Order: sequence, then C-alpha cells, then structure tokens
Amino acid sequence: MTIRVILADDQALVRAGFRVLVGSASDIEVVGEAADGQAAIDLALAVGADVLLMDIRMPVLDGIEATRRIAAHPDLGNLRVVIVTTFDADEYVFEALRAGASGFLVKDTEPEDLVDAVRVVARGDALLSPGVTRRLIANIAGRGSSRPVDSGRLSVLTEREREVVSLVAGGMTNDEIAAALYLSPLTAKTHVSRAMGKLGVRDRAQLVVVAYETGLVTPGSTSG
Repeated sequence: MTIRVILADDQALVRAGFRVLVGSASDIEVVGEAADGQAAIDLALAVGADVLLMDIRMPVLDGIEATRRIAAHPDLGNLRVVIVTTFDADEYVFEALRAGASGFLVKDTEPEDLVDAVRVVARGDALLSPGVTRRLIANIAGRGSSRPVDSGRLSVLTEREREVVSLVAGGMTNDEIAAALYLSPLTAKTHVSRAMGKLGVRDRAQLVVVAYETGLVTPGSTSG
C-alpha cells in the first residue's frame, strides 16, 4: 500500500527538499503541498492523505491550530499529523501533541529517519523517539500543561495499564516496555491498546498528553 503524504510549510525550498526525500521511497507518494495551515486542511479534504508533515509557523493558520482542526474534523479522522519543527520552536511541541499531532520531527532529521517517521505514523504509531525527543517532551510538558490535574480520568485503567502508560510517556517502544516489565512484546502492545481504548485516545502521542495532564507522570520524571 502506498502512503499518501501532504507537505505543509511556508518555505518552498523546505517543501522541495522534503518532496525529494520522502518521494524517493517506493512506498510513499507526495500528493500535494501547502504554504499555510488552512491550505493544508483544504488540500487534505480535496485529495485525501495518510500523513501530513506540518510546519508550526505559517501564515493564515499556524500548524498547531490546523492540527487541532484536522483532529476535530469528521472527514479527516484517518489523517496523521507530524509536526516538523526547529529547536527554537520546541516550546510549541507539547501543545501540538495536545492538539492531536501524532509526533514531531526536527528539520535537521536524517533523510532515512524522515522516511521511517512517515511509515511509523501511517501505521498508527506515535513518533516519540529517539532519546532527544523523550527529553524534549518531558521539558515541554512542564511548560505546556497548565490545566488542572484530572487524576480521576485514570480510574478506568488497571495498575498494570497505568504503569504501561507512564512508560509510553517516557518514549518507550513496546519492545522496551516489554523488557522493563518482563512481558512479551505482544502483551505490552495489548496493554497499550487497551489503555488507548479505555481513555478514548487514537494513538500513543495522546497517551503522553493524558499521562502529564493527569499527573501520572511529572516533567523530568521520565528518563531518556
């Protein structure tokens, strides 16, 4: 199956570079480009796509608000957004995850990592690794989460599921969770899926948001 990708960035040179890198993969097709967030939404509705690589700072509609509208749109439920940012914009990343993004990349990501990222989010996983991303999420969460703690939301989870969610918030993969808890990878995956279902979230990135907003994990308490 070919993964359909939209590129949204107000810099034509950045879009051109991403088009070359992403389009070089035999299983990925770039189906459109947009120079602002509203154009990205309109394009997604017109042509359909699996993954949208979204810049944050764009005219007309910024990437975070565009992501929020995509996540809420009934016709775009299958579109996964990856925020592509620079370190000087990293204070926005947690807000982007809260808005519905499935993860984020920095613009100096290696070409093969960019292609892998598209594949990861297309299959429904969140892009929360490698280690630098884990530390970044922990730091950003402390600045970005100003809502009251809602620990009651976790009452639907078993103790094991809470433990698994806290490890997801630390950026661990299913294999890493399995090793940490002495489980099989399949059992770890099952716990993650059940937690997502009970909490009503669509991917691992949203589990991270829930973990911080409920106080299950506090900024700096995860390791990376």
